[in-house]
Amino acid sequence: MTISHNYFHHEREESYMIKAGKKIVKHKMMILIIGILLLIPSALGYLDTRVNYDILYYLPDNIDTMKGQEILKDDFGKGAFAMEVVEGMTTKEVSDVKKKIEQVDGVADVIWYDSVMDTSIPISALPSEFTDVFYKDGATLMAIFFDDTTSADSTIDAIGEIRKVTGKQCFLSSMSSVVTDIKNLAEKETPIYVLIAVILCCIILATFMDSWLLPVFFMISIGMAILYNMGTNYFLGEISYITKALSAVLQLGVTMDYSIFLWHSYQENQQRFPGDKNRAMAHAISNTFSSVVGSSTTTVAGFIALCFMSFTLGKDLGIVMAKGVVCGVLSCVTILPSILLIFDKAIEKTMHRPIMPDMQKPAKWITRHFKVFVLIFLVILVPAFFGYTKAEVYYNLDATLPKYLDSIKANEKLADTFDMNATHMVLTDADMSSKDAKAMLDEMSDVKGVKFALGMDSLLGSSIPRSVIPEELSSTLKSDGWKLMLIQSEYKTATNEVNEQCTELNKIIKKYDNNAMLIGEAPCTKDLITITDKDFKVVSAISIIAVFLIIAFVFKSVSLPVILVSVIEFAIFINLGIPYYTGTKMPFIASIVIGTIQLGATVDYAILMTTRYKKERCKGREKCEAVQIAVQTSISSVIVSALGFFAATFGVGLYSDIDMISALCTLMARGAIISMFVVIFILPSMLIVFDRLICATTTGMKNVTLMKQPSANN
Repeated sequence: MTISHNYFHHEREESYMIKAGKKIVKHKMMILIIGILLLIPSALGYLDTRVNYDILYYLPDNIDTMKGQEILKDDFGKGAFAMEVVEGMTTKEVSDVKKKIEQVDGVADVIWYDSVMDTSIPISALPSEFTDVFYKDGATLMAIFFDDTTSADSTIDAIGEIRKVTGKQCFLSSMSSVVTDIKNLAEKETPIYVLIAVILCCIILATFMDSWLLPVFFMISIGMAILYNMGTNYFLGEISYITKALSAVLQLGVTMDYSIFLWHSYQENQQRFPGDKNRAMAHAISNTFSSVVGSSTTTVAGFIALCFMSFTLGKDLGIVMAKGVVCGVLSCVTILPSILLIFDKAIEKTMHRPIMPDMQKPAKWITRHFKVFVLIFLVILVPAFFGYTKAEVYYNLDATLPKYLDSIKANEKLADTFDMNATHMVLTDADMSSKDAKAMLDEMSDVKGVKFALGMDSLLGSSIPRSVIPEELSSTLKSDGWKLMLIQSEYKTATNEVNEQCTELNKIIKKYDNNAMLIGEAPCTKDLITITDKDFKVVSAISIIAVFLIIAFVFKSVSLPVILVSVIEFAIFINLGIPYYTGTKMPFIASIVIGTIQLGATVDYAILMTTRYKKERCKGREKCEAVQIAVQTSISSVIVSALGFFAATFGVGLYSDIDMISALCTLMARGAIISMFVVIFILPSMLIVFDRLICATTTGMKNVTLMKQPSANN
């Protein structure tokens, strides 16, 4: 959407932009060639940018759970942890499987029965704490430690290799397995996301605009901007898989407006300068740049607000998307004009009549019934806000993944056969006495939902002298500074039960060692819940304040920012409140980012309409007439823009098997449509109701009610 350039630049600046536009037009072929050549380093940068598939990686470094992960890696040479379920194999066959796993690159240690004593010694000689846990119903468990972290390339490669060498009787359960499957699924789906978005956008644009070929050139220009953006991610080091999956379709959705505005401005200027298309395009570039810089500011502000999250996934997405908007603006005023002029004849041959009807009658009807829409607003507001505050979110990252994935099958196997779900690890001082360590392990074993708590001291029963414990096992469970203990829970990660369990376990370990740490997926997820709850409030406040200030600057008004932000927040309440009434849980990240994205990306619809309303009121038109004209002239642009955003995201939401991506896209698609309806029907009513207040609190409008109303011929 666009903001009138009169609010951003003075006449001298406009003249400068016209000169810049003329230079772009003059060198259009060179610009297009340079643009194409820049695709080469961009593609290389895109391919060389590492993708992180571990959501928990983005937790702050200063919390115990993340500090513990670093200690585990630095002191023990271990990062990720997994449980291998082996079914229907003899002791010798299992031992052979263990040897194969140990030979896989990236595997640090494997703990099983033969890690404690020779397989020739009966299993019954082992402590019951061990046998009761690792043997059940013809199945056995192995604990596997990896050299690097959960989402490290070496760990993911190791997961794939383990699956190859172990066969169908083995099931690898771990967060790393989940991450590996997410990676494989995302890499398969991401190109299809883009294809779906492009096809649907082309259909929408071809239908509602006046050329069948024009959308193709729009997609080429935007596609180049997307590749520039993705290529420059190389300098960030890495991006999350969510950012990679969403950035292309999201950039397409939020920057499409710029192309639409350039085309409309180009057509208008062709009427001003008949027969001189180069001059018309130069002025169109000037108008577009001045307008979309202002328009894009609100969108960038929304994305920048995400950078203030403690959970740094927001920063990851925010930087990439803010950068994407800038790339979109630059491409729109350089690449796209060059393409349109070079292929002008081909576009003319595919011109057709747009299906969008004249909006004079709908505008009159909307304006005439403004009291009805105010009533609708008041009736819907309370239940929308209630649903918004009560909507549930989920944090268990594997809960909604497809059941056919190997990691999900393995997790279910571990839960069904051994009644195990989450795995915790405890790090304590290496100098803790065996007596205290054994007492702590016993106490943790008694915590509700704990299947077992194992450490070096629990393995040293009366029948096993310390000298019998192999050095391999000793080095796995003890370093120079720390002891490592394993705790298996029957509760699933991200549940209230496991969170309460983690709280209780933390109390116990702190009683014995104040510096001890509880680490693992479940404790990390518990921290994630706490941190993102705070992030939600911070990001919402920052985005609202930022957009408020931008609108206040644009309109030089105190009241208009309140009205416009309130209208879009109303749309956000509806969008994020719907899941409560449908009984749908959203991924936790959705509750944080969707509101910010929807505000930044769709408040432009409201700005467009309000800009025209202010212009007409400043001409002296009566409030209802001014609003009617604003609705009539804006409604088509709002509809096309919203449908474009909808098209870019809706198809991905339907297609993706990764629920976090599917849910985010569905919410964004729905949010665009809701914002569209709210701006078309509710905003005009608010402008009419608060017209007197707006005039009194807006620079340049204080005396409009005293101005002579123009005649119908003006």
